[in-house]
Amino acid sequence: MTHVLVAGETWVSESTHYKGFDSFTTTTYHTGFEPLRDVLVADGVEVDHLPAHDVPRLFPGTPGELAAYDVVVLSDIGANSILLHPDTWLESKKSVNRLDLLADWVQHGGGLAMAGGYLSFQGIEAKAAFSGTAVERVLPAVISRYDDRVEVPQGLPGVVADAAHPIVAGLPARWPDLLGYNRFSLPDDARLLAAVGEDPLLAVREVGAGRTLAWASDIAPHWCPEEFTMWDGYSAIFTRAVRWLAKEI
Repeated sequence: MTHVLVAGETWVSESTHYKGFDSFTTTTYHTGFEPLRDVLVADGVEVDHLPAHDVPRLFPGTPGELAAYDVVVLSDIGANSILLHPDTWLESKKSVNRLDLLADWVQHGGGLAMAGGYLSFQGIEAKAAFSGTAVERVLPAVISRYDDRVEVPQGLPGVVADAAHPIVAGLPARWPDLLGYNRFSLPDDARLLAAVGEDPLLAVREVGAGRTLAWASDIAPHWCPEEFTMWDGYSAIFTRAVRWLAKEI
């Protein structure tokens, strides 16, 4: 059975409520990985989810831990969360560079995907900070050094660019509208599968013995609205993407 690790796609929100002289604070916890999880599980894929707050401590830190997975998906989780283990951040101890480890795992046959979001690629205010890292060097994406978000509140459809590839074969040429994405360019050896406006939406790459994929938009709201996640093509794209990364198609 194909085994996938999805890292990220959770967040905590804090609100302060002001009522005249008095105020109080509340927090809420949110998850956004369910649409992806549901289509993968329905396709027979085993999915482990590592919430964002657990990534610094629990993201795989050895080749053996990564070898348990066929595919790793990074979704709306910044480079610092993977790079900075609490042993280093809190106790000034040396720890493995997990960005380098992840890139090396790809070179030796792993499948890595990055999905877009406010803390993907370079992200909001450039805080995702993957530009210049080992992860960028294996992705099918040349990442900006600056805030790379493109907000499209009016909606913009994805368009198939390479109908011969098994991830998008047989899908309609025009896809439902998306509401935003991260803008990146492509390295010379990447293959563009779908575009949004003038920019890449879905691209793949073969790196050493491994494979990588970049999806420029969200895997769920807000950039990827319900119109898209409920579309039959959503399941087809992401189940095939995982199968392709795992070298099953």
